[in-house]
Amino acid sequence: MKLAVLGGGGVRMPAFVRGVLSQPEAGFDTISLFEPDRLRRDTIGRLAAGLAAALGHPGVVEVTPDVEAAFTGADFVFSAIRVGGDAGRVIDEEVALRHGLVGQETTGPGGCAMALRTIPVVLSYCEILRRCSPGAVLINFTNPAGLITEAISRQGSVRAVGVCDTPSGTLDRLAAFLDADLEEAGFGYGGLNHLGWITSFRAGGEEQIGTLLARYPELQRFDHRFAMFDPALVRRLGAIPTEYVYYYYEPRQYVNAVRRAGASRGADVQRLNTELLAQVGKAFDSGGLAEAWAAYSLLMGVRHDTYMRTDTEGDNGQQQARTDRAQAGPAELSGARPGGYEGVALRVIDGLTGRRPGRVIVNTVNGASLPFLRPGDVAEVPALVDGSGVSPLAAGELPGPARALVSQVKEYECELAEAAMTGDADRAALALALHPLVPGVTAARELLAAYRERHGPHLAYLH
Repeated sequence: MKLAVLGGGGVRMPAFVRGVLSQPEAGFDTISLFEPDRLRRDTIGRLAAGLAAALGHPGVVEVTPDVEAAFTGADFVFSAIRVGGDAGRVIDEEVALRHGLVGQETTGPGGCAMALRTIPVVLSYCEILRRCSPGAVLINFTNPAGLITEAISRQGSVRAVGVCDTPSGTLDRLAAFLDADLEEAGFGYGGLNHLGWITSFRAGGEEQIGTLLARYPELQRFDHRFAMFDPALVRRLGAIPTEYVYYYYEPRQYVNAVRRAGASRGADVQRLNTELLAQVGKAFDSGGLAEAWAAYSLLMGVRHDTYMRTDTEGDNGQQQARTDRAQAGPAELSGARPGGYEGVALRVIDGLTGRRPGRVIVNTVNGASLPFLRPGDVAEVPALVDGSGVSPLAAGELPGPARALVSQVKEYECELAEAAMTGDADRAALALALHPLVPGVTAARELLAAYRERHGPHLAYLH
């Protein structure tokens, strides 16, 4: 099998390659990393290829600036691009924050700006993929993942499914809290990407959602992703929100936290990624693969350990994270199976190839999963993934307030996708006004004008 990666110079790629090729059942003959940026090819791409060779798979990883070469012969394509780079994310967040609004890369004004920059680029790659490998499946984790997958579905050039690790990560922590086997557990989940709720959790043959709600303060102490929600609200809902619902339920808390921190998460990540590229390059110049891996694993560990800290606590926590990671030392070259977005994507591939059919939470056409949405809408729901494709399953009943929020955000997503596909600036502003984190049409027009000015050529197609 051949896997092509759009955004092959992304900082997560070496960890992904390490995880995949550490497995005895590694199924890829070729992993082709498409990356137009030379610095990233010479650092991230070099590290990924070096890790493959060290793990006994020399030549499996190739790095190329030629997208057609990457796509030709591909069975699967991961899409993981960031149009405008880390600097674009910082602009997305800053513009919203200056208006006193949530400035987060995947939702609200920031997610809108990111989607408007990204949709035309991703759709152009879909057309190339259709020409080069019409039978390939595109697995999208380019953010905002649900909205990008919606646009890909509307274009209809390629088979596509969107993935995110937020639901599976939440379910995993619930299973750990209950000391249950997640593989044996049943669950209900539904919503949109970064806007979902767990409505049921069955373990040991019994429904446990009531227990989880009753013990929610304990659950908050057990894992940080539950600590950001008010227990009374969660109990009133009767469902457990996943972590990104925080931006909808506590927008003022988020804005105040970022003000205390003095910089957004995007600014923190930009600095970490710049440092990572410099340190990996320096290590290759003065040492070799082991030194490059040590620098990489330390800084990726810091990034992981400080996830959402700025947004929820008003302190990025980097100093402590750096100390802890330096004391722990670099991870071993061989590693566990990939987690995160990449791990979910591999489960999709295992299902589609028939190696391990199963139920996976993905972003796909809704069908009848969420009856209050249109069948063709892209939703984030459980699906049976097997050799016949991706078949959405019943998602479970969402509480009324959750349904209302999902319906409103879905209308925003559909309108914004159409605006991006037609280049209609006014429609984009009116779409943004539909978002529950944006206070009306006037604010939406002001935000879009600021984004068009700051992003320049990336949004010049809007008219």
